[in-house]
Amino acid sequence: MEDIGGALPPSPELDLENLKALKILGKGAMGTVFLVHDPRLDPSACSPFALKVVDKSSLHTKLDAERRARWEINVLSRLSHPFLPSLLGFFESQDYLGWAVPYCPGGDLNVLRYRQTDRVFSPAVIRFYLAEILCALDHLHSMGIAYRDLKPENVLIQLSGHVTLTDFDLSRSLKHRTIQTAIITSEDEASLPEIRRKHRRHLTRWIHAVPVGADHHHGGKGLKKAKSARVSPVSRRKPSFSNGERSNSFVGTEEYVSPEVVRGDGHEFAVDWWALGILTYEMLYGTTPFKGKNRKETFRNVLMKPPEFIGKPTALTDLIGKLLEKDPTKRLGYARGACEIKEHVFFRGLRWDLLTEVLRPPCIPFREDCDSTDKLTSNGFDITDYFQKLRTPPSMPPSPDCQRLTGF
Repeated sequence: MEDIGGALPPSPELDLENLKALKILGKGAMGTVFLVHDPRLDPSACSPFALKVVDKSSLHTKLDAERRARWEINVLSRLSHPFLPSLLGFFESQDYLGWAVPYCPGGDLNVLRYRQTDRVFSPAVIRFYLAEILCALDHLHSMGIAYRDLKPENVLIQLSGHVTLTDFDLSRSLKHRTIQTAIITSEDEASLPEIRRKHRRHLTRWIHAVPVGADHHHGGKGLKKAKSARVSPVSRRKPSFSNGERSNSFVGTEEYVSPEVVRGDGHEFAVDWWALGILTYEMLYGTTPFKGKNRKETFRNVLMKPPEFIGKPTALTDLIGKLLEKDPTKRLGYARGACEIKEHVFFRGLRWDLLTEVLRPPCIPFREDCDSTDKLTSNGFDITDYFQKLRTPPSMPPSPDCQRLTGF
């Protein structure tokens, strides 16, 4: 695996003491995200930005989290794409590591879906968002980066109504493989049944190794839907691959994890196309296709169960089916990447070069005026004070005896 804990890139440095938090946008395993502004440069907070902060001094922060934070900063510093975030700046002190990205006032795709009448998107809306997400993934793959954490919570809506992906701590660099034609000899063909038997035994061992009580909902509360439970990175030491590079880390989000990740076969860029299929299914039906009662059942469904579609087949359901091919080598996008997916009939007639020029996306967030943001600034708080209060144990109330003595 690449060194994800290297030096930070040259980028504008922020001064934490000069920043004021307006509110908390979210909390996660990697840190806390604040909506902040610089009172000196933006006293009315008309142009706030998102600041992600990792508390390095916290006992709950592991070294791996700090290393992945550094990796995310490095990835952000290299991005230059309309559907991907840009690094506005970062800071590091003895206790804190933080970085700033543009604020997306439209929330995430999951929030937006729940605002719809039936809590699902129409095929036309799906086509728009899917096209922009596909372009973002295509750009990452062209840089040799597998995203590995695509889900509705990580697709944010910009002020313009266009999308942007977020959270790159689970991403990693991979070398592209060369496309080769597989030639199966008669000897190879004869050995296939034995290979399949070994493969089934491997799956059985894995399924029984999954904790039975690890329920999907333990990841926390979301908007009417439990927050997707992330799977922590676990390295599986296996030989490297000469033709391209695969990762053997077990990472992702339970309902979005691909079969090859569950099996531990090693994975590459095709995991993002699988996740794109899951995301598309959820946008269409309001639920993921392989969700089980617990983690064990979810993973079994990922490995064994075909996706279920309602009604007559359409171009959209055909696209989803091809993206949810359990064999990554047969999955749409495996051979020629995003170009292969763009050619699908569902996108017929789409002007890919004009996506950024769409002035009326399906949803344009309401632009908060400066007066409403001013109300937030009056209740703003210091970020350092926030973390210090978290580390300070609450004082114990006096016992009843002490209260009586005081009263006496």
